[in-house]
Amino acid sequence: MAHCMGYFIIVLSVLAISPLCSSAKTYGGGYIYPQFYDHSCPKAQEIVKSVVAQAVAKEPRMAASLLRLHFHDCFVKGCDASLLLDSSGTVISEKRSNPNRNSARGFEVIDEIKAALEKECPHTVSCADILALAARDSTVLTGGPSWEAPLGRRDSLGASLSGSNNNIPAPNNTFQTILTKFKLQGLDIVDLVALSGSHTIGNARCTSFRQRLYNQSGNGQPDYTLDQSYAAQLRTNCPRSGGDQNLFFLDFVSPIKFDNSYFKNLLAYKGLLNSDEVLVTKNAVSRELVKKYAYNQELFFQQFAKSMIKMGNISPLTGNRGEIRRICRRVNAY
Repeated sequence: MAHCMGYFIIVLSVLAISPLCSSAKTYGGGYIYPQFYDHSCPKAQEIVKSVVAQAVAKEPRMAASLLRLHFHDCFVKGCDASLLLDSSGTVISEKRSNPNRNSARGFEVIDEIKAALEKECPHTVSCADILALAARDSTVLTGGPSWEAPLGRRDSLGASLSGSNNNIPAPNNTFQTILTKFKLQGLDIVDLVALSGSHTIGNARCTSFRQRLYNQSGNGQPDYTLDQSYAAQLRTNCPRSGGDQNLFFLDFVSPIKFDNSYFKNLLAYKGLLNSDEVLVTKNAVSRELVKKYAYNQELFFQQFAKSMIKMGNISPLTGNRGEIRRICRRVNAY
């Protein structure tokens, strides 16, 4: 996801919506709630926000990268920072999976946040919570909504390469496959459409949508649900072979601003990924939601915040389960 369009960030002086509040009881019997670190590490959220702001100011693309890390973490074994583990000993890193290889990024920013937090309040703030906060702050810094992120997750002791390969929706999945993957996480069609709206920022690689340009159904024909003038423009930098890593804005209208342009693009058949456009072409319910969000940005912002809280509540480790890693890339040595 990386064309740099100047070193700037959009800071909201007034939030687009009132911050939402939520606490969630988890199946382990513990709670996650926004005030979790108020006494044990009162500056935690301020520290995360500061490091994220510096990273996004330096490279606007980083906001989308950090938001995506939280998503790719939560869809595999729950929101437990399993994605952050490097391969070592018995751990086979999720970074090697198809959705993450040559694609997931921002790990150095997470490392920087963790180092600052360990200095301020050692062995207190989990890597899983850092991912949740970084995702929220990245959304706000690029012009999107804010919410009170429930906290108190703990970090996993392992990773799941197979879970990463199988659970994360892929750009070429059918609508039904994508919806099923969301439902397996306790999310519904409203969450699917709202969270897809995160593609209002960030980039995708040529390899993730090439088939739409040249061979959508295996018959040598392009995807005719893609606006053909837009397709011609894409072909100039995404050839039939080669250029796999060439980057394209997911939302070419306002690529580093979190807004509802993504949904407007879908209605004009200018969604970049197949997984984007099927929201309009393959299901009546999702199509109506796309229309609502295209016409009403505030409605999209409100639902995005709700869906992010809901996604952040997927199977967190609480109580005595898991650990608080000292370094996010590896489990603690005892």
